[in-house]
Amino acid sequence: MCLAVPGKVIEIFSESGLTMGRIDYAGTVNKVCLEYIPEIQVGQYTVVHAGFALSIIDEEEAFKSYEAWEELLHKTLSEDEAAQSEELRTIRLLKAGVSK
Repeated sequence: MCLAVPGKVIEIFSESGLTMGRIDYAGTVNKVCLEYIPEIQVGQYTVVHAGFALSIIDEEEAFKSYEAWEELLHKTLSEDEAAQSEELRTIRLLKAGVSK
């Protein structure tokens, strides 16, 4: 099974002839290849898997994805685990970063 996480494009640049970008996930920034979606622009959201941006999504879709992750974590963690969950904190930060 593959999991892809939405992130916000904060920079687009060329590297070795490829369109690349920096994607922000609640303060964690990763470099990804944007060749599959050359029309993407700074400020838009994308779904990334294995270092490749796969599609462009809007803020509403990014928010829905974060809500689904949060719900999944709540269903799989006990109350004590949820209170200590770094993943749950990260999802909440991601949701807070989306202007709905």
